[in-house]
Amino acid sequence: MKVIEYIHEMKEASQALRAEGNKISFVPTMGYLHQGHLSLLKKGRDVGDLLVMSIFVNPAQFAKGEDFERYPRDFERDKKMCESESVDILFLPNAREIYPDGYQTYVEVEGVTKNLCGTSRPGHFRGVATVVTKLFNIVRPHYAIFGEKDFQQLVTIKRLALDLDMDVDVIGMPIVREADGLAMSSRNSYLGQEERAAAGSIYRAIQRSKEVFDEGERSAGILLNEARKVVEISPLIEPEYVKLVNMGTMEEVDRVENEALLAIAVRIGKTRLIDNIILRKA
Repeated sequence: MKVIEYIHEMKEASQALRAEGNKISFVPTMGYLHQGHLSLLKKGRDVGDLLVMSIFVNPAQFAKGEDFERYPRDFERDKKMCESESVDILFLPNAREIYPDGYQTYVEVEGVTKNLCGTSRPGHFRGVATVVTKLFNIVRPHYAIFGEKDFQQLVTIKRLALDLDMDVDVIGMPIVREADGLAMSSRNSYLGQEERAAAGSIYRAIQRSKEVFDEGERSAGILLNEARKVVEISPLIEPEYVKLVNMGTMEEVDRVENEALLAIAVRIGKTRLIDNIILRKA
């Protein structure tokens, strides 16, 4: 596995690989890898000839007071995991490399970022869209793989690639979960023992809505109320939002006709966690 820290070296490597006819798969991450990330790498290995992964904790997508400084980092651990998944190139730029002195250009995707995390984390998706645009321009992948846990992010990046005529196929992969259903996340490492036990109710909440949906209920109000009743049982959990939205536009819906996304964000102590489930007719 080759480790590249500089943009010009990554560009040269990508250009050479493409000139040889290779299809490049790319998995952008912020590191502190878990099995969810590894599922993305496996998909990348399946669809492409060469697998590139980046680790960059992007300061532009963290608002003031969020967890940028304490976001978990362990490069040596991540490097070993990349090697175990046969990553060909690990792109490891620092913040000065991505945002040099005088940097002043940002990318905004509008409609699909207005609701959900776009409301509670102003500026977050501007930071995501900007860094992903830069990474796509640097790595020049044929395929880019993202997890569906960050479903709004996935929709945003697909919109970005479509609107800006980027020659990359953005692929979404299913959520990978812990034994109790909690969606795998690097931020799970923040949770204390009691908080971790409480976090299991997030999955139970969205599963409860799915059960009611599968029984025939289509009213958003009832489906959301079923989820809220479960997640609000624990005094450790502070719901940020529980919403039912159109999967393409991220706009809220009153009823589920064919399919919709039930999305949830909560805070447990200082930790913010998100999850979702697709409600779809069989």
